[in-house]
Amino acid sequence: MKTILTTSLCSLAFALISFAQSPRPAQSPATAPATSPAAQAPTNPAAAVQSPATTVPAGQPAAPGASIPVTLSPAPAGAQSPAAAAATSPSPAAEAQPTGFLAGNWLIDKFHKGGPIMWPILIVSIIGLTVVIERIFWWTGRWFRRDPKRIEKVFTAIENGDTAEASRLSRGSRDPVLRMMWNGLNHQHASLQGALQVAAGIEIKRAGRFLVVMDTLVTLAPLLGLLGTITGLIRSFSFLGNEELAVQAVTGGIAEALIATACGLGIAIFALIPFNFFTSRVSNLEFELQTAATNLEVMLGTQTAARDMEFAGQAPASGKGSSI
Repeated sequence: MKTILTTSLCSLAFALISFAQSPRPAQSPATAPATSPAAQAPTNPAAAVQSPATTVPAGQPAAPGASIPVTLSPAPAGAQSPAAAAATSPSPAAEAQPTGFLAGNWLIDKFHKGGPIMWPILIVSIIGLTVVIERIFWWTGRWFRRDPKRIEKVFTAIENGDTAEASRLSRGSRDPVLRMMWNGLNHQHASLQGALQVAAGIEIKRAGRFLVVMDTLVTLAPLLGLLGTITGLIRSFSFLGNEELAVQAVTGGIAEALIATACGLGIAIFALIPFNFFTSRVSNLEFELQTAATNLEVMLGTQTAARDMEFAGQAPASGKGSSI
């Protein structure tokens, strides 16, 4: 008896707690609790007094007025009410959203929505990124290859008239200025100016490598984006006659046009800033080469003129002595 009462109270408490926690419990006619006529009747003092419950043996009919104990068994663990099943079941909108790895493929999804013009834009972006990375490494190495102290030593040796020492100091250097000076010093008897111009041209060509490619990408990327805009608008207007797919097709074409335009402009902006920076660095290198070449020509020309004057001064003296 105690076990039956304890199980009944626990089941009733569990049902009350579940009912209190649910905001709007849905009740069906089958699950609605049955009410007895005695519970629906108005209460009075006489009806409030209840007789003690009597135990009815098994197999015997219950006496009139005797209370029959009812055992409430707990619901199975796997069973759920219709309201709980509806609350826990995912909605169609939640099922449509990508989860896991697909949720991070936003870039791939936009690429597919951009239309076929996104493939040439992708190729342009890869080429631009490769060129920018290569030029960054080259100019970083150029910065570490600078040797201004050795350049000063070379000029000092030339000023002292020791061209052999100047050639030795500039030999094997990785600095473009020193390589140009070494080339000029080794060909000063043939054509100093021509040797310096050839060496400077080679260094400027190395520094300006792939700048034409970057200039082309800066111009080509927005044009590809504009082409994607035109193709997307053409695709949108081609579906205007179909009433069923008109809205979806038009919005898809407009999205294609905007995505292609945004990608083209983004690539152009990305390539324009490094292109201007590398162009300015090439201009600075050209100025350094011209300055060093001019100084080298002036210093060697001064020494040559001094030697000529010294030789001219000695020649008349020796001729005058011989005539005497």
